[in-house]
Amino acid sequence: MPAPAASDLRRKFLLDPDVVFLNHGSFGACPQEVVASWQRWQLEMERNPVEFLGRRSAGLLAAARAPLAALLGARAEDLVFVPNATTGVNTVAQSLPLQPGDEVLATDHEYGACNATWQVVCARRGAVYRQVPIPLPFESAGVVDRVMAAVTPRTRVLFVSHISSTTALTFPVAALCAAARARGLLTLVDGAHAPGHVPLHLGDIGADFSTGNCHKWLCAPKGAGFLHVRPEHHALLQAPVVSWGYAAEAGGHTGFDAYTGSTLLERRLQWQGTRDIAAWLAVPDAIAFQQRHDWPAVQQRCHALAAGALQRITRHFGLAPLCGDADFAQMVAIPVPPQDAEALRRRLFDAHRIEVPVTQHGGHTCVRVSVQGYNTDDDIARLEAALGVA
Repeated sequence: MPAPAASDLRRKFLLDPDVVFLNHGSFGACPQEVVASWQRWQLEMERNPVEFLGRRSAGLLAAARAPLAALLGARAEDLVFVPNATTGVNTVAQSLPLQPGDEVLATDHEYGACNATWQVVCARRGAVYRQVPIPLPFESAGVVDRVMAAVTPRTRVLFVSHISSTTALTFPVAALCAAARARGLLTLVDGAHAPGHVPLHLGDIGADFSTGNCHKWLCAPKGAGFLHVRPEHHALLQAPVVSWGYAAEAGGHTGFDAYTGSTLLERRLQWQGTRDIAAWLAVPDAIAFQQRHDWPAVQQRCHALAAGALQRITRHFGLAPLCGDADFAQMVAIPVPPQDAEALRRRLFDAHRIEVPVTQHGGHTCVRVSVQGYNTDDDIARLEAALGVA
């Protein structure tokens, strides 16, 4: 099926028609048919919760992981579902045997919640969380050398975003992981914005641990994320909540047989007792939705809209872009004159009904524009008019 027009895609989502929604990057948005699948799974669970969770859940989750693994270029047995990428980062950070004086290295473009995770974990262990400044304008070709130059004999882990949240930049994660591996470092890639946004093959990236969200650019229901773990690290990871999977691991009788014969990774991290797994089970429907609508063509159209907005807005204000066209995909941080970021965000929403974040980094104030398949030329025009761009 050819890529539908943006106006046709808009009708397939539940977004408020009175809002110009240019903030898909924060929490995503879900097509009506995927919401319907999510709700069907919830109703199916309620027909017999004991059978559904106690006897069927492992098989259902395995079936849902298979198409996700195919999309990600990964083995299904190396994947587990988590509520979001931050949970994935926490799971890895809290499992690593960091010692006093050890160092976790990152860039200064990481997501705030994940910075907090590492700061707390390192403080507890007597380790150090250190961020390497990556200057703007962004030059992807120099990132690996800059980060590797900051490695010390105490560095144990490299943590990096695939696509940064505040600045919307695509980092060279495969090259970073290869360089880190050559130096004996563990790598964790925060791919919160990657699935459904950029071509993705976790095997080629080669990180020890990768996490991502399905509820952002993949358009799955809220609370659907994943953690990917290389096979040699499965036993290293500890679940944030110790539950029945550990009892099964110890040979104890659980009273449930859903996870009999499952992998160690799955038993520990997937079997967490009573929780709603419906969002995870709807992930294959989100994947199928995008496949039916020629999503690569949709992504190209969205990038072109974002690139055009970047050129016109920066030219109007006499500002330089923070990056080149190849450094972002469907989400771009567009510089505007320095100002109160929150005041500008409120004005855009309250006066113009435009939902878009305003971010700040390295002295730059930016409107971070997310262009998804349902966004039209008129959406971009309304943003530009609200900013005073002729």
